[in-house]
Amino acid sequence: MIHRDIIAAIATAPGRGGIGIIRISGTQLSRFVVGLTARALEPRRALLTAFLDASGQSLDEGVLLFFPAPHSYTGEDVIELQGHGGPVVMRQLLQRCLELGARVARAGEFTERAYLNGRMDLAQAEGVADLIEASTALSARAALRSLQGNFSQLIQQLTDKIITLRSLLEATLDFPEEEVEFLTAGRAQQQLSAVREQLEATLAATRQGSLLRDGIQVVLIGEPNVGKSSLLNRLAGEEVAIVTEVPGTTRDAIREQIDIDGLPVHIIDTAGLHETTDTVERIGINRTWAMIEKADLALVVSDAGGSNDRASRAIIDRLPSGLARIRVNNKIDLTRHDAGRARAGDEEQVWVSAKTGTGLDLLKQAIWDQAGWQPSGEGLFTARTRHIEALRAAQRHMAAAAGVTDRLELYAEELRLAHEALGGITGEYTPDDLLGEIFSKFCIGK
Repeated sequence: MIHRDIIAAIATAPGRGGIGIIRISGTQLSRFVVGLTARALEPRRALLTAFLDASGQSLDEGVLLFFPAPHSYTGEDVIELQGHGGPVVMRQLLQRCLELGARVARAGEFTERAYLNGRMDLAQAEGVADLIEASTALSARAALRSLQGNFSQLIQQLTDKIITLRSLLEATLDFPEEEVEFLTAGRAQQQLSAVREQLEATLAATRQGSLLRDGIQVVLIGEPNVGKSSLLNRLAGEEVAIVTEVPGTTRDAIREQIDIDGLPVHIIDTAGLHETTDTVERIGINRTWAMIEKADLALVVSDAGGSNDRASRAIIDRLPSGLARIRVNNKIDLTRHDAGRARAGDEEQVWVSAKTGTGLDLLKQAIWDQAGWQPSGEGLFTARTRHIEALRAAQRHMAAAAGVTDRLELYAEELRLAHEALGGITGEYTPDDLLGEIFSKFCIGK
């Protein structure tokens, strides 16, 4: 796809730095090189040069790189100006690019052009954003695998098998009088079952990839002075919350993102839940219940001594019915109870000491289990909610196909719909409005 307009943007983060980069993409950019440097430039060869304004005066000195199409990030001509990373210098260089005929790029427009020009598929393009936004080392490695096409290859393998089935079916429907090799009823079910099994395995891996990208939202709740803030500090590995013996020290939510052996956990320490006439405390408690509604998991912290078990039970009974929860019995260092983990019915309990760290490994394992996380990390890729929804749609259509193998027209239609659902992941079948939503969340200059 050829874009007539030329785009430019500052590709480095806002603020001051040793180096700042301006990226330009479009067609016939050799005139930009001449306008910026008053000289020609060999492709893919770094040039130390002055960057010039319209009157020939130097704006900055740095390195210029020119990548002619199609061998560039976007598949178009691309120029990178690597200058000094001051905000004023960067703005002046960007203004010079606009004077030469460029416009300011939209968020994600460089990667969007790379996708539209066939340099990467949509899942790989999303991997670019995921790599930039990665919050753990494991999620960064997984995002790189997505960028390198690991996820796309799995989807392509599934798609190829569905295409094979579709081609045989379509041939039979189009030429029923010919002796076309077709699947007997048994072979149809056998091949369909193989695709469905592979689809289930891919969906399981995609759920892990989604967890790795988005993490889980965890709220710490309970009565005042049961050790919620101490538990947050212990999980975070640093003093992020104030801890005192005074009940009600935490009046507002404290948010912290932590890495539990590769799983990103967005954890919120909340105000203690209790009856109060204090206006500020009541506001904090109301906010706590609002956060509980949005959480994936609640850690209900209580005193292992059982001094106020009735209050903890009242909190648990008030939780939303679909919210996963773990009851954390804290302060075992003050009791004779050992660290442990047990389940009674639907309720999971863990006994820990936030003060000493005893039992924290059991709590981490319980969090993994509630999240559905498998902490191997081998071969993982990042994935998004839309990928899971597309795979589930394909799964539904394949299940429907399994029920109509004796009605070839319906069988073929369900396979077509499954094919389209998978195509939405890599961008084979993707509405323009979805593309706009995806790329609008990218960084400017990427």
